[in-house]
Amino acid sequence: MAAASEAASLRVSASAGSSKHHGTQGPAAGHGRGRRARDALVFAAGVAAALLALVGTSSVLHPGGRGGLLVSLPVPVPGPDDGPRTFYDDPELSYAVAAPGRRLTGWDAKRAQWLRSRGRRNAPERVVMVSGSQPEPCPGAAGDHLLLRFLKNKLDYCRLHGIELLYNREFLHPAMTGYWAKIPIVRAAMVAHPEAEWVWWVDSDAVFTDMDFSLPLAKYAGRNLVVYGWPHKFFVRKSWLGLNAGVFLIRNCQWSLDFMDEWASMGPAYPEEHARWGKTFREALGDKDSDVADDQSALVYLLLNGWERLGKKTFVETEYFFQGYWKEVVDRLDGVAARYEAVERRACTPGGMGMGLRRRHAEREHLRYAAARNAAVSGVVPGPAGGGVEGWRRPLITHFPCSGGRNPMYSRESCDNGMRRALAFADDQVLRAYGFRHAAPLNDTVRALPFDYPAARARKH
Repeated sequence: MAAASEAASLRVSASAGSSKHHGTQGPAAGHGRGRRARDALVFAAGVAAALLALVGTSSVLHPGGRGGLLVSLPVPVPGPDDGPRTFYDDPELSYAVAAPGRRLTGWDAKRAQWLRSRGRRNAPERVVMVSGSQPEPCPGAAGDHLLLRFLKNKLDYCRLHGIELLYNREFLHPAMTGYWAKIPIVRAAMVAHPEAEWVWWVDSDAVFTDMDFSLPLAKYAGRNLVVYGWPHKFFVRKSWLGLNAGVFLIRNCQWSLDFMDEWASMGPAYPEEHARWGKTFREALGDKDSDVADDQSALVYLLLNGWERLGKKTFVETEYFFQGYWKEVVDRLDGVAARYEAVERRACTPGGMGMGLRRRHAEREHLRYAAARNAAVSGVVPGPAGGGVEGWRRPLITHFPCSGGRNPMYSRESCDNGMRRALAFADDQVLRAYGFRHAAPLNDTVRALPFDYPAARARKH
């Protein structure tokens, strides 16, 4: 097509040149006008052919119109000078938590206006996951390597579930360091992502060990905060261990912004109050044996003492491992994997999917197969979907106590081996779409899976 357009252009030039030599008056002039009209048609045809060649080539080389196009076509994407003014144009807008006199108000209306301006009135409940680690290297042995594997695990889960991941390594408030660093980044993420209905904080040392499980967002309708907890420890014993602040889900709304500001007011951004809160937590909360005002003690205290005001918007999850404590999980993972494989060896998914769960498929079809697998194991493998203290279902999240260094309560071997087991357990679920799995739970080498795995494996042995 490109060669044809070049030939057309040459013909146009030749014709245009000859018309100049033969242009005369009288009858010959009419003949010249006719020739010029034909030349104009030929020229237009040449231009059209050239444009078609360019556009056609770009669409073949880059299907979907992404990256490196030969022809740059206008796309109606809002830019610096496009679209109506939004809350982002307000010079008083602050992304920062604990900013005196700069409290963000009217967020629900501002966010709704932004969504309308982008044509997203009926957008689905989008989720942004936020995680992070300290800006300096991890002090633990092989700590940075493990952090990389933890990050890879979150990337895998988010890719499979269509969730965006924001991983942060900066202190967005100079005083809010360590475990308090999560609050500034979660709050900033709400402002930076008005398209997200939920922000999901997950500690760096938490591993997704069920790649099939999707958050039951419909279950949390009318609630703004979801945390994992132990009701007796929380409500009765008033223990600082009654809730876990390492994994929580928070709705992107004004209630949540106000809640985050109130939570942050107990932190080191307010030094005098922070020291006072440490003593208050020790006196008021069970099992608290120090004056350190940590984020989890602050969360427990805030909810316990404000339950009448905050409780109706808070959901304490107990039905599945929204975050499972690693000592309750790791030693059971081999048994969990064996039970899932036993189901797959004999099961076909409902709805006539041919070879059922064992059928090879593209990774982008993961959620369909995940739903079928969950249906197949339900009632066969005991326990709730997402795992729990009882039963043998995969735990959604296995949470370790090794963030920022090894916890002295546990040996290095138990922590490291536990993390490696959990990470390999999760990796095997991901690698399967690529035709591989680990050779053993603590073996980093992989082996190819035979066709019709795991039934083929059973026949082989």
